[in-house]
Amino acid sequence: MHDAEAANPRIGFIGTGLIGTPMVERMLETGLGVMVWNRTIAKAEPLAALGAVLAESARALAKQCDIVCLCLTDTQAVETLMFADDGIAGVMRAGQTVVDFSSIAPDATVRMATRLRAERGTVWVDAPVSGGLPAARAGTLIVFAGGEASDIARVAPVFNALALRVTHMGSQGAGQFAKSCNQMIVACNLMVIGEMLAFAQSAGIKMSRMPGALAGGFADSLPLQIFGNRMARHVDTPRIGALATFKKDIDQVARLAAERDAYVPMTSRAVELYAEAMAHVDVGVDADSSRLIRLFEAMRHDSSAASESAAAGDASR
Repeated sequence: MHDAEAANPRIGFIGTGLIGTPMVERMLETGLGVMVWNRTIAKAEPLAALGAVLAESARALAKQCDIVCLCLTDTQAVETLMFADDGIAGVMRAGQTVVDFSSIAPDATVRMATRLRAERGTVWVDAPVSGGLPAARAGTLIVFAGGEASDIARVAPVFNALALRVTHMGSQGAGQFAKSCNQMIVACNLMVIGEMLAFAQSAGIKMSRMPGALAGGFADSLPLQIFGNRMARHVDTPRIGALATFKKDIDQVARLAAERDAYVPMTSRAVELYAEAMAHVDVGVDADSSRLIRLFEAMRHDSSAASESAAAGDASR
């Protein structure tokens, strides 16, 4: 990248979904020029009204931009976009940087970064984020960065617009591994929040008062104040954190732990509970994570019904 390009890089953003859209909005608000592309074009079109340029295709975007940001669903989506027969890797060049904001597998990240540099001379920075929609809108995301320090510095204009803090975790893949550590806490926390609220409800405590009552104490957290408030009020729309995303992330943690012989009993139980929640009729596979409380409420009712049935059977003997 030449000096002029470094000072005013051409930025592309692929993946304008739930978290990608407010990230692009934030960059536009700070004065950055952004070209966007999304597989479902309708999701990207509103950004054009805010000043974004709509690319004709992902490859067209990759040809024209110095920094290509990705914010996609999972590892397979990133790998397909990059290396399918019509993938963007085929048109990339030395001097470009891929910044992957997706939350994907660390080992796959290393493999793709190595291949892209070898075949095209393009560098890769893995930069998964934490903070959710409020932080994306405010430009206060937390970034876990993996890659060379010089490459991370090169994409500072993007990070300056989006992040409260960028921590260089190590080489490629280290950012993704750090995000997996983050998701261990978040995914388990969401389960415990749902469990706690249902437990409080069983004692006759008004669930809606619990997040406020716990605010500022050791039990407080952003998930409690955001998702806990929604759980307590049985509000699960609009979707702000897909249950399937947390299941994907916690499943990945379990895989990584097994490969390293790491002892992760809480995570292992969370894996089982996320699968149970997605299969439960009161929660559902496409649910927002705010619906997790319905699993605990339903299981309590099922347990009560079973106890009453057993008691009735004993009385009839």
